[in-house]
Amino acid sequence: MDNEVQNAPEVVPQESGLKRKLKNRHIQFIALGSSIGTGLFLGSASAIFSTGPSVILAYLLAGFLVFLVMRQLGEMSTNEPAAGSSSYFADKYWNGFAGFLVGWTYWIDCLLVGIAELIAVAGYMQYWFPDLAIWKTALLFFLLINVVNLLTVKVYGEIEFLFSSVKIITICAMILFGGYILFFNSGLIPGATIRNLWDAPTVGMFAGDPIFKGFFTHGFIEFMLTFPIIIFAFSGVEFVGITAAETENPQVTIPKAVNQVVFRILLFYVGSLVVILSLYHWSNLSPSDSPFVLIFDKVGFKYVAWTLNFIVLTAALSVYNTCIFFNSRMLYSLALQKNASKIFKKTNKRGIPVASILVSGILTFSVVPLSYFTPNWVEAFEIIISFSVICVIINWAIIAISHLKFRKQKNLENIKTLFPSPFYPFSNYLTIIFLIFILFTMSLPIFGMLKQVIALPLWILVLYTVYRIVIKKSNTLTQPQQP
Repeated sequence: MDNEVQNAPEVVPQESGLKRKLKNRHIQFIALGSSIGTGLFLGSASAIFSTGPSVILAYLLAGFLVFLVMRQLGEMSTNEPAAGSSSYFADKYWNGFAGFLVGWTYWIDCLLVGIAELIAVAGYMQYWFPDLAIWKTALLFFLLINVVNLLTVKVYGEIEFLFSSVKIITICAMILFGGYILFFNSGLIPGATIRNLWDAPTVGMFAGDPIFKGFFTHGFIEFMLTFPIIIFAFSGVEFVGITAAETENPQVTIPKAVNQVVFRILLFYVGSLVVILSLYHWSNLSPSDSPFVLIFDKVGFKYVAWTLNFIVLTAALSVYNTCIFFNSRMLYSLALQKNASKIFKKTNKRGIPVASILVSGILTFSVVPLSYFTPNWVEAFEIIISFSVICVIINWAIIAISHLKFRKQKNLENIKTLFPSPFYPFSNYLTIIFLIFILFTMSLPIFGMLKQVIALPLWILVLYTVYRIVIKKSNTLTQPQQP
């Protein structure tokens, strides 16, 4: 073997029918759009109510975990830009079942997130139309977004670019507006002060209670409770890797997108929460309402609240739009790996895997009867995202392990990768430990998530059984016989 260090990217033989139509701006905004949705605009209310201002620190810590996962996936995707990236790498560098597990877990996760986002959209519509049935709104936007995804990938990219642009402009405007009030015109909102980040509540249901004081208002145990909520909020940034097979010049685009997306997301999350928690004391918020809308509604800025509710609704649609895109591409990748029916790897002339979109859409349609029979949309939303977090933990852990094996193989081949992950291999082990810690936190009786944790090994067992009985047998039958 030649001892000279190589650094050329590997050509991924995928007989791909997908089209490389996504540019750098599309990739960045897809990742931003998939992670700035109800996790920030609605889920943050529950996190704030659980732990108060220390939620900001929780977002920073979780953001560091996201950075590690993104750099690990980014290194692999830059060298080998493949459809369904995390599933592809697990299959190639670990084993067939790992690829099967992560592929189908990502797929079911996106179904869950898509259903949750549609339920949230319907809930946001009730801000204007309180008598509008949840299921009717869910059905309307279900049909609209699925039609968009049946067009070319470039149309999807432009739509997501528009959705994400609206969200980002709004968050930046809110941060600037809030900063202006805090530092130059605090009288505009009575009680607006940066001291709200560490002062004990003076009004609301926690007023006068000595337990709820300072930055860590509820103590360390409740602080840990926020991590599952925050992990759900950050889930989706890894979609950068999924788009690699449809990205122009991925060796340049993917590294730029990974680095910029992580820091921008942290800026938007942390910056917006600092402003929100300074403008209005957290103890007056509701865990079932978007703090972004509620604050401006309570202080009399009705038109600002109206506009923000529209943005929040758009944000949820953006995430659902990305979930449809991702689901179809993951089914496509699973079919290429012979872990799903070969019908899912067929694309039309525009490079769209139509069968994959239709099957994912049919299953997501379950949101309509779910929203019909579950009038309490917030409760349904929280149940769905708790199971989604389990999927995220599985997927991120497999990314970390696959990256370890990827780097080991490249080192043996004397190949220098194009976008090396920092702190390897320490960062991989730290990622796995962090994820185990979150899983342990969810299993504590005080949090009421034990059944979701129990679902994790059961899900792995079910998929392993299917893999051994159905998939492996099917693949064996299709192998050419030895003479």
